[in-house]
Amino acid sequence: MVGRPAVPEVIWARPERAGRGPRPAFSRADIAAAAVRVADAEGLDAVSMRKVAAELGCGTMSLYNYVPRKEDLYELMLDAVSAAYDFPEPSGDWRADLVALAHQTRAMMHRHTWAPRLMSPVYGFSPNALRYLEYALSCLDGVDALFGEKMELIAMVNGVVTTYVANEIATEERGRSLPWSQEQEQAARTGYLISQIATGKYPRMAAGFAENPGPIDLDGVFERALRRVLDSFDR
Repeated sequence: MVGRPAVPEVIWARPERAGRGPRPAFSRADIAAAAVRVADAEGLDAVSMRKVAAELGCGTMSLYNYVPRKEDLYELMLDAVSAAYDFPEPSGDWRADLVALAHQTRAMMHRHTWAPRLMSPVYGFSPNALRYLEYALSCLDGVDALFGEKMELIAMVNGVVTTYVANEIATEERGRSLPWSQEQEQAARTGYLISQIATGKYPRMAAGFAENPGPIDLDGVFERALRRVLDSFDR
């Protein structure tokens, strides 16, 4: 494949343009923005070098001069959407600051529903990812813990957010594919569940639903999941 390196290479270590010669027709930001537009409109599986090249109005093979691998394209995309983070001055309440950061991540993933699929430590060292990590660590400046422990906490919080949002997105996408409304779907499933609990085979579930019949507060579940992770670190 044209432009594909024979050795491991980090896209950020590769100069965006050579010191000499004509100015490139496109910047990395241009390429990332085009790929994000494709992914937002059609999903991550639709992103290809051919489609991104078409979005930019250039030949597919010429795109490899800028981005050697599709994996590099993914890294550019994730870095581009991560630029939207707002990093206010840490408040001194590290728990509140990390919860606020988690809410920003959740919102970003709902704006770009393909993002949870790319959340990986492999893509964790782009410019905006490093800004994110530096800010999250600054929120933990007053915490008596080793650097590795702080990084583990940040990773756990991100893991909760990514898993939770991935489930939210999957539920929403499934709902859109059904020939009936989500309310009708939920009513049918709730009716079936009630009929099964009424058999007496599931006394613990029966007691639980009698105590809290719902509906489930999904935002509350998200908050509690985050706070339980933070509780495990608070000492």
